[in-house]
Amino acid sequence: MRHNKAINHLGRKSSHRKAMLANMSCSLIQHKRIVTTVAKAKALKMYVEPIISKSKEDTTHSRRVVFSYLKDKNAVSELFRVIAPKIADRPGGYLRVLHVGFRQGDASEMALVEFVDFNEAALASAPKKDAKKTTRRSRAKKAEAPAEAPAAEEAPQAAEEPKAE
Repeated sequence: MRHNKAINHLGRKSSHRKAMLANMSCSLIQHKRIVTTVAKAKALKMYVEPIISKSKEDTTHSRRVVFSYLKDKNAVSELFRVIAPKIADRPGGYLRVLHVGFRQGDASEMALVEFVDFNEAALASAPKKDAKKTTRRSRAKKAEAPAEAPAAEEAPQAAEEPKAE
C-alpha cells in the first residue's frame, strides 16, 4: 500500500535526487523540452511547476527562492526573462508530458517533457478562438439562412459543367 508516500524517491538518496531534479529543471528551462523516463518526468513536473509559478512575480525575493532550487543563474534569468512573460496568464499546467516509447537498452518507458506555451507546432495547429458575437438564438441568422441556400445549390452545378465537356 502507498499510504503517506507523497513523492517518488526514484531510487536515490535525497541529496542525489535534489541535484538531479535541479539539473533536469535547468536543462528544461534552457532547452524548452527534454526526453527522460516517465517516472523522472512526473517527479520533474511536481518539482518545476511551483518554481514557474514563483517566477510570475519578478522580485528579488522570488528570484532568490528560485535560485535556491535551480542553482544556475543562467537558468534563473532565462526563466524570469523569457518564460515568465509567456505564461503570465496561465493559471497552472505549464508542462506537458508525452510518452514517446521505450528505451533501446533497458526498455524503460520514455517521455518528452516540454513547456505548453513553447511548442510552436502545437500552437500553429490549434484553432483560433473567435469572440462570441451574439447569443445562440438570433433572428438575424434565420434571415440569412435562405439567402445562403441558393448559393450552395449553384456551386455544385458549376462544378458539374466542366466534367460534362
